[in-house]
Amino acid sequence: MSVRPFEPFFPNHVLADIFPPDRADRFFEALLGDASEGAYDISLAFVDGTDDRIDFEFQLKKRPGRCLACNLTHGLPDVFLRHPVIDIAGVVRRIDERISNGKRCGGWVLGRTRDISSAMHVIPLTVNLVHEAPADPV
Repeated sequence: MSVRPFEPFFPNHVLADIFPPDRADRFFEALLGDASEGAYDISLAFVDGTDDRIDFEFQLKKRPGRCLACNLTHGLPDVFLRHPVIDIAGVVRRIDERISNGKRCGGWVLGRTRDISSAMHVIPLTVNLVHEAPADPV
């Protein structure tokens, strides 16, 4: 058995389907009125998974010629929680659709922004798992 049992469910093309690359432009269009004003691109990445949770992160990658300052990203978890373009609940529903090992997504938590480098910050997304209830016999 793989040390990372959920990794096969979430290759990069699936993550891009769950959280499309153009969503950052739509977010900045809604937030700032112009997608070109955005300082970073946003993508979803798989980090790790255990029997009771899967860890993802939203990666905020600096756009060329822009500054990825912490004052632009540290308040984002609160914005992401309620912004309809980011749609965290929808992202978690799409993650749930990909799992096929007797587990289902339960609750989820969006963590605080972490500065990885001057070119990338991340916002952790932890999805708690529950055992899927067996179907009632007919």
